[in-house]
Amino acid sequence: MVAYADQAGFDQLREWLSQRCGITFAPSKTDLLRQRMDRVLRRFNLPDLNRLAQELNKTGAQEVQLAVLHAASINHTYFFREIEVLDQFMDLALPELQTRPEFRFWSAASSTGEEAYTLAIMLASRLGVSALNRTHILGTDISDPVVERAELGIFPRRQFSQTDPQVVQRWFQPTGIDQYRVAPELRKVCTFRRMNLKATPYPFTRPFQAVFCRNVLYYFDRADQAATVNALYDVVEPGGWLVTSVTESVRQLGTLWEPVATGLYRRRS
Repeated sequence: MVAYADQAGFDQLREWLSQRCGITFAPSKTDLLRQRMDRVLRRFNLPDLNRLAQELNKTGAQEVQLAVLHAASINHTYFFREIEVLDQFMDLALPELQTRPEFRFWSAASSTGEEAYTLAIMLASRLGVSALNRTHILGTDISDPVVERAELGIFPRRQFSQTDPQVVQRWFQPTGIDQYRVAPELRKVCTFRRMNLKATPYPFTRPFQAVFCRNVLYYFDRADQAATVNALYDVVEPGGWLVTSVTESVRQLGTLWEPVATGLYRRRS
């Protein structure tokens, strides 16, 4: 194992991330976390992680703290990711929901917004564009920069690697070189806000019919995973849905969620 002169600072950073937002980097991910923190060191012209750890705890250190949170939470995403899970959700949930006066979905780790916009496209494709008039999709993420990008709604071509070209043509407008802007019909139904999933209970007064919490739980340790999915349970209506990724199971966390299929769970009616 490589010995680093700033190991103490690295350990403090890892503990700070775990305590602040539940993001856990196992020893096997040491190199990944160091690579991500290198960006923060360069931005603030800091010599090493010992100094960065000191800066985190200074009064008025919000800019540094947000930069560390953003760098640590970066996650590659794209439109129609793990489409088999989303298709199965639509197949099972829409027959029950399609007559409801509104759709209320929450993309609980929305990154730059691809998941939220994907859900809007799928609803419009299955139920008609008029369904968007009764659709409200909230996207939240812990990182301010990615929330701002989601609100902007402009995406590079690489984000559409799993998207049918006809879907891109219908729902996105070319803007700039190899960039596309989301159509206004989608933009108006998706709202994005900054939110820390570890800050429970969640501040919602009306329940959601479905929460999508995909490709984020594996960043948390087991205790934070259980706390998060239990908090999600409390903001979903009876009979509502939790959608995770195919690699994230909540079956062993001792929660009330009832498994339906891979990546799909329901709250008891």
